[in-house]
Amino acid sequence: MNWFEISLLHRLHDALACPFLDAVMPPVTFLGEGGAFWIALALVLLLIPKTRKTGMHVGIALLVGLILCNLILKPLVGRIRPYDLDPTLSLIVAPPRDLSFPSGHAMAAFESAVSIFLHDRRWGTAALVLAATIAFSRLYLTVHYPTDVLTGIVLGTAAAFFAAWVTERVWDRIREKRGKDA
Repeated sequence: MNWFEISLLHRLHDALACPFLDAVMPPVTFLGEGGAFWIALALVLLLIPKTRKTGMHVGIALLVGLILCNLILKPLVGRIRPYDLDPTLSLIVAPPRDLSFPSGHAMAAFESAVSIFLHDRRWGTAALVLAATIAFSRLYLTVHYPTDVLTGIVLGTAAAFFAAWVTERVWDRIREKRGKDA
C-alpha cells in the first residue's frame, strides 16, 4: 500500500507542482501546526458569550483528537513518513519529526471545522474550506500518505460529532447549575 500511495504523491506533484503552490502551501500547512490556530480560535470563541458553546465544542473535539491521534494511533501504528520511504520525494518544508498515521493536521482541522459547522453553517463552510486546504497541503508537501489524510478527515469528523454529544451534556449541566444558583 505504501508504494501505491507514494506513486499517487508523485503523480500529484507532477500534475500540480508550481511556484505559486510552492509558496502558498507551506503557510497553509503552518496553520495546522500543533493545532495552534484551532486552539486559538476555540479560545476566542470561548471568550465571546454568543459563541461560547461553539468554542467549548471545538475545544472538546481537539482534546478528543489529541488523545486519539497523538497518544494512541500514531504510536500504535508507527507509520514512517513517505519521504523516509522514498527519498526522491521532494520536500519544500522541514520534515516533521513525528509519525505519519493519521494526519494530525487534517484531524485537528476537521474536528474544528465540523464543530463550527454544526453551530453556524456560514462560518462552518469557510472553516471546512480551510480544513480541506490544510489537509490537501499535507499531500502537496509530501509529508503524509493519502490514507493518513483521509483517515485524519474521517476521524476528525467523528471526533467532532462525539464532541457535539459531550458538549450538549456539559452545556446542559452548566445551565442547570446556573439555574439552581440564580
